[in-house]
Amino acid sequence: MKKRNLIYLLALCCLPLKTIYAQIPTDKLLAGLQAIADEYKAVGVAVVVVKDNKPVYSQAIGYKNVDTKEALSTQDLFRIASISKSFSATAVMQLVEQGRLNLNDDVSNLIGFQVRNPKFPTTPITLRMLLSHTSSINDSNGYFDFDVINPATNAEWAKSYNAIQPGEGYMYCNLNFNMIGAILERVSGMRFDTYIKKMVLNPLGLQAGYCVDSLDSKRFATLYEYESGLFKAQPAAYTPRREDIEKYILGRSTPIFSPTGGLKISAEDLASYMRMHMNYGSAEGKQLISTASAQLMQQPLTTEEGYGLALTVTDKMVPGVSLVGHTGSAYGLYSTMFFNPTEKYGFVVVTNGCVASYENGFVRLSAKIVNYLYTNFIE
Repeated sequence: MKKRNLIYLLALCCLPLKTIYAQIPTDKLLAGLQAIADEYKAVGVAVVVVKDNKPVYSQAIGYKNVDTKEALSTQDLFRIASISKSFSATAVMQLVEQGRLNLNDDVSNLIGFQVRNPKFPTTPITLRMLLSHTSSINDSNGYFDFDVINPATNAEWAKSYNAIQPGEGYMYCNLNFNMIGAILERVSGMRFDTYIKKMVLNPLGLQAGYCVDSLDSKRFATLYEYESGLFKAQPAAYTPRREDIEKYILGRSTPIFSPTGGLKISAEDLASYMRMHMNYGSAEGKQLISTASAQLMQQPLTTEEGYGLALTVTDKMVPGVSLVGHTGSAYGLYSTMFFNPTEKYGFVVVTNGCVASYENGFVRLSAKIVNYLYTNFIE
């Protein structure tokens, strides 16, 4: 090899990954991201691209906090909303593998009260149905405590059910996953946030969690809801709930931590978690869940929605390209995690506030950024 070529290769190895892999100059790549962020008035956006099973690009633009003008980082923590559901499902699959749960278990035998659709009283509602949003349960009574669906505590409990046979139809429902969290506690004997920390986050080396007081509050990215032409900070996203935690009852108080949407994690750590599912349960030399369990999570149980067990399969995020993942939205935040387990690439996009509009069921800002990154890194 000529000396000049060797020097070039050595120099290339020293370049940041985002410089090596970008198919356009880094400054132009950043300018493109900024243009999309500006189009939707995003407060801040953090992105991570994984290619060939490795993180190859990470970038944050905009503000972590508008008042202080502190710049956003890909290591800042966001309350990522409904992507949290897949963490709850991952934990459940661990217990299934241990034989302590079965996806066909009757939820009534797991949760501590009767769970039956009054229109279909002989049809058991199973753990699989909760995980896939096919339980026939809805959020019309709310989902912050279990009294809303418990016949012994709410005279209007029946409103929490749709007029569709359990297992026969899809309806997205947050109550499903708060119940999943309670079942996890009742079976494991551990508080929900503690179980997730010990059995899911720590093995992957992720600095994340559901309990606010277990995290560095200086890393929290302020979330902003866009209302009447203004962005308003939403401090409730990081309420510690200390008094409620002091009176905590396993299997009942679980919604305090919101298994359905309460995880706080950075874009970079979310990408690491994504790689575990991309590799069918394996990451950092550890098998967090079995290949069979990971594949089952990614297997659609509803044809139109493509929803499996807390993960969805879609070709609408990048038109014509099959991706697996989930989105989240709460308190003005919009989060996106999608990957291709066959070709080993994926994208994480999180904004702490933007002007939101939707197309094909996805927030346009997130979808545009994913398509932009796909074009420049994958296509």
